[in-house]
Amino acid sequence: MQHLIGKTLLLLLVLPSLVLAHTGAGEATGFIYGFNHPIGGVDHLLAMIAVGLWAVQMGGRSLWVVPSTFVAVMLLGGVLGFSGVSVPFIEEGILVSILIFGVLIAGAFRFPLLYSSIIVGFFALLHGHAHGAEMPVALGAGSYAIGFALATAILHVTGMGIGGLMQKANLQTATRFAGGVVALSGLYLAFI
Repeated sequence: MQHLIGKTLLLLLVLPSLVLAHTGAGEATGFIYGFNHPIGGVDHLLAMIAVGLWAVQMGGRSLWVVPSTFVAVMLLGGVLGFSGVSVPFIEEGILVSILIFGVLIAGAFRFPLLYSSIIVGFFALLHGHAHGAEMPVALGAGSYAIGFALATAILHVTGMGIGGLMQKANLQTATRFAGGVVALSGLYLAFI
């Protein structure tokens, strides 16, 4: 299990440089840049994996509804960001999302599906806005959006995989500890 988690984390660290090493033109470049955006930023990376981990921790329909809500609302936020719609405190909100998701995991909080979807949806809007606002103008918006949505879904599934392995190994305390590490990482990023 630790071997699989180690390989997954190594892949996530190496993948952005591999993706950037093979840039092309036009729509392919848009997809590559979009795909790299959530993976290349530790703030997005932590939040996306944490959403998957929290979804597994809550279980039931949350397992798929929570990550799906995140991706859907994130795409809406991307449209707002690309369109130039101003949303205040984007970067601060992204950092707060890491802290909140970490606390939710560390505390093993389970909310009704509607509330957990609202929580992830709020933060997804901020993450999506950042993706959209930071899209280079020369790139295709559609392929860029597909790229960041796919990368986000992969990161959610990675978090779900880690959470599932931890559950099977009866490591609920380790899962909660991981949430604490995520929360502390959010605090650290806020002050560097």
